[in-house]
Amino acid sequence: MEYESFKNQNAEWPQDGRHIMAHYDDVHIVVYQAYRHSIADYALTHQQFGGDFSFSRMSWIKPNFLWMMFRSGWAGKEGQERILAITLQRTFFDRLLAAAVASGFQGSGFDSKEAWQSAVAGSDVRLQWDPDHDPFGMPVQRRAIQLGLRGATLEEYGTSAIVRIEDMMGFVKEQHAHVAGDCEDLILPRERAYVPHGEVP
Repeated sequence: MEYESFKNQNAEWPQDGRHIMAHYDDVHIVVYQAYRHSIADYALTHQQFGGDFSFSRMSWIKPNFLWMMFRSGWAGKEGQERILAITLQRTFFDRLLAAAVASGFQGSGFDSKEAWQSAVAGSDVRLQWDPDHDPFGMPVQRRAIQLGLRGATLEEYGTSAIVRIEDMMGFVKEQHAHVAGDCEDLILPRERAYVPHGEVP
């Protein structure tokens, strides 16, 4: 994974609007999840999910590192002590985006609540835009995406779609110590606005 200082990246990032901020290359994209130790240990050992991981409930993935840090309290919240970086094929991630239905009717793009409810019932992927956050956990104007997966799509994600699972716990703890002042020494995975294949930036 490629890393760069937060200050350098923040100067380049869009400051408002909806953007999929992510670490990616021509083929792969990285998403993050936080779990308790038993789920993380199984995932790292087998390079797929299983064991205590539940395939019967919705699971949310986040391509934005700082959003994951906000959600997990920099791996400080109970049950979210282990941050996993999951590398996926971009083709799979783009399929998720294409299948995603907004988690709420407002702003979903549907003309009626009934049409939105029908789309929700027929899709395994939820899309939610939330305020992005700075290293201190304060909201910023930019919106960050998270995707909720269930059913057959979650099964595919948790097993065959994964290219690699990495343990970020040590890195997270190390970098959390640099969240102070102007974050001069804070290093993050290199992120930029993601554009699905075939779309014009």
